[in-house]
This record gives sequence, C-alpha cells and structure tokens, in this order.
Amino acid sequence: MRILYIDIDSLRPDHLGCYGYHRDTSPNINRIAQNAVRFENCYVSDSPCLPSRTALFSGRFGFQTGVVGHGGTSAQPFIEGSSRSFSDTFARTSWMSLLGKLGYRTASVSSFGQRHGAWHWYAGFNEVMNSGGGGNEIADDVTPLALDWLSRHGENDNWFLHVNYWDAHLHYRTPEEFGNPFENDPPPDWITQDYLDMSQDACGMRCAQEALGGGWGTDDDINSYKDFPREPAQLKTIDDIKTWIDGYDVAIHYVDTHIGMLFDRLTELGVMDEVVVVISADHGESLGELNVWGGHHLADYWINRVPLIVHFPGITDGEQVDSALHYQFDWAATLVELLGGDLLDVWDGKSFADSFRQGKNNGRDYLVLSHAAMTAQRSVRFDDYQYIRTYHDGYKLLDPELLFNVVDDPHETHNLTQAHPELLHQATHYLTQWHSDMIAKSSTATDPMVMVLKEGAPYHSRDKLLPYLKRLRDTGRAHLADRLVERHQSELAET
Repeated sequence: MRILYIDIDSLRPDHLGCYGYHRDTSPNINRIAQNAVRFENCYVSDSPCLPSRTALFSGRFGFQTGVVGHGGTSAQPFIEGSSRSFSDTFARTSWMSLLGKLGYRTASVSSFGQRHGAWHWYAGFNEVMNSGGGGNEIADDVTPLALDWLSRHGENDNWFLHVNYWDAHLHYRTPEEFGNPFENDPPPDWITQDYLDMSQDACGMRCAQEALGGGWGTDDDINSYKDFPREPAQLKTIDDIKTWIDGYDVAIHYVDTHIGMLFDRLTELGVMDEVVVVISADHGESLGELNVWGGHHLADYWINRVPLIVHFPGITDGEQVDSALHYQFDWAATLVELLGGDLLDVWDGKSFADSFRQGKNNGRDYLVLSHAAMTAQRSVRFDDYQYIRTYHDGYKLLDPELLFNVVDDPHETHNLTQAHPELLHQATHYLTQWHSDMIAKSSTATDPMVMVLKEGAPYHSRDKLLPYLKRLRDTGRAHLADRLVERHQSELAET
C-alpha cells in the first residue's frame, strides 16, 4: 500500500469546497473528496502546532507525553527516568515506528521538527527532508522535494509520505504574481458591521486592533504590515475583513494547486489509483470567532476541529460522510489496524477500522480537547455542544466557562452557560472523568497544564501583561486594562 499524507498547517474545514464553502478554494482536494470519506467531526486532542503533531504521531494525549505548549517545561516530553530502555517510548511506539514494523518506508517533507525543536517528532521516520524555512517557507519550496521523492520511490510499494504545507498559517506569503482569484467573491457573511464594531472593544493577542505581527500591537507589529500586504495590520472596516479572508483563502488555493502537482506526478507514475490519500491539518484557525484573528489560541470548535479526508482504494467508493466524534489520532490507530498492525497499550488512539470498512459512523461519546500555548483551556465536545473551561485567558477577558451549540451557532456568538446549567453539569462530569482516567494512566501523575500555570502563564502570553496594559490605555481601552488588572492581580504581584 502507498500512502500520501498531506498536512496543511492552520487549515479550517469550512474554507474547503468539499465542506460546503462558497468559494472555489480547493478544486484538487474536492476532486479527491469525491471518492473519499469526509470527516465532519475530527478533532486534535491538543492544540496548537507542537502539541498537536506530537499527539498525532505518538498516538497519545499531551497529558501523557507532557507536550501541551510551545515553550517552557511543557514543550518537552516528560523525562522517562530510570524506566527508560535503550530507546525511548517515542522511538518504540510512535505512529511511524508502528508503520516501520509493518515494512513501510516512512518519509516526511517538513521543517516542523526544526521549527519547534521537536526532535522527538522524528521518531520512526526513515527520511526527513527539511524544506528549510522553519515554517516560513511556501509551497514552491516544499513541492519540489515531494515530487523528487515520488519520482524516486512512488512506483515502489509500501511507503508513507508526509508532506507539510505552511501557507495557510500566518503570515500569508502567497506570491504576489499568484493574484487574488477571489477578488470579486464576497467573504463569509456572518461578520456584520455590528460584530465588527463590537470587536473594536476587545483585547488580547490578535484581536481586531492587534491583528498583525506578534499580535500585541507593538510598533514592530504595525511596521511589519508592509511586508505582508495580504494582511491588514488592524481590522477596522469590512474591507479589512475581506482583505484578511482573501489572504487566507488565496493561501489555501495556492496549496491546492501544489497538491494537484503531487496528484499529477502519481498519475504519471501510473499509481494514483493505488494510493491512499489523507488530507488533514494540525489545527484550524480563528477568523473572528471570540474576537481572535488569524491565530490558534483556544481549545474551541475552530482550533481543535480539523478537516480529515481519506481516500482509500478498495474501501472508499464515492463520497461518504462520517459525522461521528473522533480524535485525529483515532484515524492513525485505524490506519495501523487496516494495514494489519496491532496497537499498543500506551496509545490513547482507538481504531474504528471495522466501521470505516463498512461505511458506518462509530465514534466517541465525547472528546476532551486542550490548549496551553496562548491560553490555558480544556473543552468538551459532546452532542451538539462545546463547553470551554478557561484556566488562563491569555489576556482576552474570556469568561471562565463558555458553552456553545456549535451546530446552530458555529461561530460561537451566544454563550449558553446561564440558559443550560444541566449541560454544564454534563460537560464538567465528562471533564472530571477524563481527568481521572488520565491520572490513572499517567506514568508521572502530573498534569502538564498545571505546570504551564505554575510557570506564570502560557508561553506566548508570558511577560506580555505589563506592556500590553500600557498599549490598551494608550489606545482608549483603559477600561479593559482595568479589568485585566483585577483578573490577573497575582501575576502583577510577582512582577
């Protein structure tokens, strides 16, 4: 079996045509989706980038690996200590290691490990081709490496190739000559003038008034706008919103053209009909939800939910939809079983291979999702709802508890915590049960999110409060600064 895994950073499902988007962003992805299973409710267990890919390729929650953030202790796996054998757990039990045991040649075209110092992530790969930009490269830098590898190995059997595109991640770097095919297309209509006006009275990294650069509104952020013409430095008008959405959608379309090149090479080699094609992402992106723009800062519907499209010759026939709740690493477990492998007890991923073969929906009753890089949150996805518990708000003044009906209100505009206390009780019961299960399975009995909080704040928010309070007061938002001071008195006392 030949397997091509296309990993598009920061890709939201709802901006793909096969998920119902009104713009033609993804004709090549749409084409493969016509004979694939499209997963409507696939979620990364941990976000954003480093925790997500660590979870997927290890098959384990960040709670078990220790990797839940982007810096500090939580950006490194737990030290295994005296129980460590000649090789560590990642080397023995990673997704790629399991495929290697099944006789697969595994390769990656990605700079991810270098970008995040994620050396554990390389475990099990036979080859890693670093595209060299530390995550700032564009598809033109990635595709030639993938095409060359396919030319040399594509006709062989039993390979797994991971191709990592970064273009949908800020900053939007699509070459100017690619143009804007969506110049005359309207943006999504949920962002009204009233919503935009309300968003001006918000705070936190990548709110409407601090959208660009590092997202905290420094002079360097504002001055950097000239380098990224597809991103307004501040979002004050509907035209600004359109420019931003266009930048994101153009990036997706640009990647899609490169995916078409990969498909063309496989067709030239005469093996396209025999390749398992998987298209997914490490996390989604906020595009205005909860007053966050172009960031992946939350454990909400739009950040932890990712596209998953699986074309599997001999199993998928025509367009199918799986609406059950799945963790992304459940798909990794499923692939291992479909290829004849056995899962290990250390994995948190659960295979749904039987239901996949039968075209049936069979997932989990609920999911617990975590984020600890910009904010510190855990959420519970169950039935039509998503409950979000915030332990550190990343200076966004988020309510400690949020509850949304993500089917009727996907853009998270109506907090239902007061209206449905019974759902809060149900969600907190799930969260408590999950936490108990994690502690029981843990080799350290340590919750790594607690470590994040003990180190002062999530990595991307650490040491930002004092200068940001000044920024808020200088820009007519002193009332928001006062609220942050009241909420974060303990942090200020330590400075």
